[in-house]
Amino acid sequence: MSYLNITEVESAVTSLATAYPGTAQLITLPDPSIEGRTAHALQIGRPAPVPKDCVMLIGGVHAREWGSCEILVHFAADLLEALQAGTGLGYGGISFTAQQVQDLLLRLDLVVFPLVNPDGRLHSQTVDAMWRKNRNPANSGGSSNPDCIGIDLNRNYDFLFDFPTAFAPTATPQVSTSPCDRYVYEGPSAFSEPETRNVRWLLDRYPRTRWFVDVHSYSQDMLYNWGDDENQSDDPGMNFRNPQYDGKRGLPGDAYAEYIPKDDADTALELATAFCQGVQGVRGTAYKPLTGFHLYPTSGTSDDYVYSRHFVDPGRGKVLGFTVEWGVKSFHPPWAEMEKIVLDVDAGLVQFCLATA
Repeated sequence: MSYLNITEVESAVTSLATAYPGTAQLITLPDPSIEGRTAHALQIGRPAPVPKDCVMLIGGVHAREWGSCEILVHFAADLLEALQAGTGLGYGGISFTAQQVQDLLLRLDLVVFPLVNPDGRLHSQTVDAMWRKNRNPANSGGSSNPDCIGIDLNRNYDFLFDFPTAFAPTATPQVSTSPCDRYVYEGPSAFSEPETRNVRWLLDRYPRTRWFVDVHSYSQDMLYNWGDDENQSDDPGMNFRNPQYDGKRGLPGDAYAEYIPKDDADTALELATAFCQGVQGVRGTAYKPLTGFHLYPTSGTSDDYVYSRHFVDPGRGKVLGFTVEWGVKSFHPPWAEMEKIVLDVDAGLVQFCLATA
């Protein structure tokens, strides 16, 4: 076995919906990719008499991070197979009982979207292995420079999108306004890309989403809010919506820090820690729970966008945002190692979902 191509990822998703009609429902995303591909996700859960809270998991955002799709496909397949067979799950040195699997899928709905960026993944797997962005040619202008194609989808969400205004002049957020930046061009506007609009559509369609996990590579971390600056829970007025603090964000150890209620900060750390404990139980691999900012400052990311939504519009439910960074040193490790990483991360995700209770 080896990494899945984009046809195989889509086939796996649709096959799971067909094989488990009582607990898996195929979701067709509304916006085709730039190259015309329609994406699909799965809703997984046991029927329940009352509406359930939801964990949303996405992957395959950055094209070169091949293993993210496999992690989510196997995660979905493991849970569905265990539920139907009435068995538990075992991942190396950690296991989950059949009752835990049943309770998880009775208490929660899971929305699993393994391949957000099909065009980019195809290009990475067939042309340029280190390709990161989507394949939007809008800014190429016929240029011979291939770097002028594409948008970094994990900078295209509506969170501090105008980062030159929001951040301090000396801050160095990992984002760019240059259309020919090979890696982190944010795009002409928030949600300019069909791939990020599909994620937003899922959030709107599943308003009981309470937890969101974006699977990326690499650094062996479990990141949680916020990514634009350090956290603080004392001054609610010091926040991303307040223009008084424009030009002051993004620096460690200074006067500005991003507001997060203490209960949310504590819960986010607890869930991130549970994920890391699940990973470590498989074969002893140590992942770290930390805020996104402590990896590097960012704007326009999925995890901060999903958490910011209920501050911008109090009518929306609160969604805690997380980003998994699996693996080290390679975006596509040898398959024998990637198989082990899949087990690590899937155990972490099961432990994360159980901890939401």
